[in-house]
Amino acid sequence: NPGWHDWRIIDSSRFNNGVLGKLLVRAEGQDSGRVRMVPRIPLHTNSAGNVHGAITLSLIDVSLFAAMYVLRGMDAGRSVTLDMTTQFIGSGDASRPLDSVVELLRETRRLAFLRGLVVQDGDIVASFTATARKPTGS
Repeated sequence: NPGWHDWRIIDSSRFNNGVLGKLLVRAEGQDSGRVRMVPRIPLHTNSAGNVHGAITLSLIDVSLFAAMYVLRGMDAGRSVTLDMTTQFIGSGDASRPLDSVVELLRETRRLAFLRGLVVQDGDIVASFTATARKPTGS
């Protein structure tokens, strides 16, 4: 996966690794990053066989911090989500990788304002906006 980096926390028993599995991250410009996961069937699917909404929401939340890290080197382990608004636009196909494309809109000393899309190739699965609190000293 040229240009991609593994995104995992040190303790593999934690939520990120245990629920979402392997994640890849890469920068796509100065203020944009992409986080990719490959859905695991049947674990990540709903009763219709599509990616479960909770998995999409989890990917979005984790991707905020992975993008902040890859773009600015921020300590993701000590950052927190303050708010997140999501619009589900289409169903996620469990047979294709799911990408969260995150744009860092603005930073203050303590906050990061972000927005993005969850996509599969040209298909939009969800859109989102979020505010994250950066760790002290960032």
